[in-house]
Amino acid sequence: MRTALPPFTLNDGVEYPAIGLGTFGMRGSEGVDAITAGLEAGYRLLDTSSGYRNEPEVGEALRRTTVPRSQVRVTTKLLGPDHPYERARRSIRASRERLGGDPIDLYLIHWPNPRQNRFVEAWRAVIDAREAGDVVSIGVSNFERPHLEAIIDATGVVPAVDQVEIHPYFVSEPLRAFTAGLGIVTESWSPLGLGRALHDPVVTSVAAEHGVTAAQVVLRWHHQIGCLPVPRSSDPRRQAANLDLALVLSEEEVERISALGRPGSPRYGRLWGGDPATEER
Repeated sequence: MRTALPPFTLNDGVEYPAIGLGTFGMRGSEGVDAITAGLEAGYRLLDTSSGYRNEPEVGEALRRTTVPRSQVRVTTKLLGPDHPYERARRSIRASRERLGGDPIDLYLIHWPNPRQNRFVEAWRAVIDAREAGDVVSIGVSNFERPHLEAIIDATGVVPAVDQVEIHPYFVSEPLRAFTAGLGIVTESWSPLGLGRALHDPVVTSVAAEHGVTAAQVVLRWHHQIGCLPVPRSSDPRRQAANLDLALVLSEEEVERISALGRPGSPRYGRLWGGDPATEER
């Protein structure tokens, strides 16, 4: 099944699918099976990280699937301990090999790690990896405005993507407005709010009105606010359902869902308090 949503075009001109498959926790033979099932269901964007320790499983799924490698985009990420320049370059090459040897489609710095304060150095390594042909598109994850301004001011290179926590309880409107102004695509991790948003009365009522699942409503909401969600599911039925996003939400429905994430809401905030200003990973 193919998503009904049009692709995103990154600021480097590369087209990206409108939805991806998160692979956190998909390890071993079961992980390979789940990732392969996602590809066969229609996903053309896989999201992993060196920290997930499943890049070999992603690589194996790419070898097993009937989907040509040229049709799939793979994202992986750099861990905080590897921010020093030479360590970053080695980590990128190692990820490339674990994923099967092809250039990495999208490479992100996973967290800025501000106390370490070497994310600008890491960004220079990522830029040079692109120039060397190890990666195609480059971006960041969990970067707030000050982190983005720092790497852009230091290098003149604007990331193609910023993958951040976005879900109905944490909408992050100021950051999304800032990145949109720079032509940076916002990817949403934990787009379903670890499943919590799927039980919210606002979401379930909208789902009932459209005759669809709560997950389909939330994923469509992401698209209509300009985000690229990467939901995680190992279940083939849910994988397929999450791709079936032909419904269109009204402006009023989008606003009702977005209002769940406003300050003052009893559930407003990050899922587990992972603040990029202090988090070290």
